[in-house]
Amino acid sequence: MNRKAVVDPERCRGCANCEQRCPDYAVTMVKRDKPLQVGVDVNEVNYDEVVALCAKAKLHPEQRICYCVGTRADEVAAAIIKGARTPEEISLVTGARTGCTIECIQPILRLLEAAGCELKPPEGGWQWYGRTATAWDLPEAVKQKYASRGFYFEEDRAVLDKLVEEGIKGGDA
Repeated sequence: MNRKAVVDPERCRGCANCEQRCPDYAVTMVKRDKPLQVGVDVNEVNYDEVVALCAKAKLHPEQRICYCVGTRADEVAAAIIKGARTPEEISLVTGARTGCTIECIQPILRLLEAAGCELKPPEGGWQWYGRTATAWDLPEAVKQKYASRGFYFEEDRAVLDKLVEEGIKGGDA
């Protein structure tokens, strides 16, 4: 199509997804003059609000939700409390979704949904997989259908609830 890639250095997090996905191999990554560090300091917000948001999303605050860069649920919750309202905004301030972009979208969407943010797929650019069902979302018919096959949905949910509850009661972050 003869379109030229334009990089906004303020928004680029060096994930190389554009380079990997360009069908014309027209994007080449270059090293920054100075390393870019991003992150949200959870100490800049009320940590009780962070814990409450994580609990509502059924995530332990210390749970790693982006394995590629090590972003935890409490940092994403703090980003939301500070005003991030989309997965893209969360990526810009925390660095989450700058690796594989696949695994962390679900907990990010859960946290945004728990915060009351209206979620809709972005136009162009970012991968979006939508919300998948969790242990808390499974319909009773699904649980019954698979119970005879050795699935223990209620027991699994109880374990997950306990982990979230432990996060609420207070591991220090």
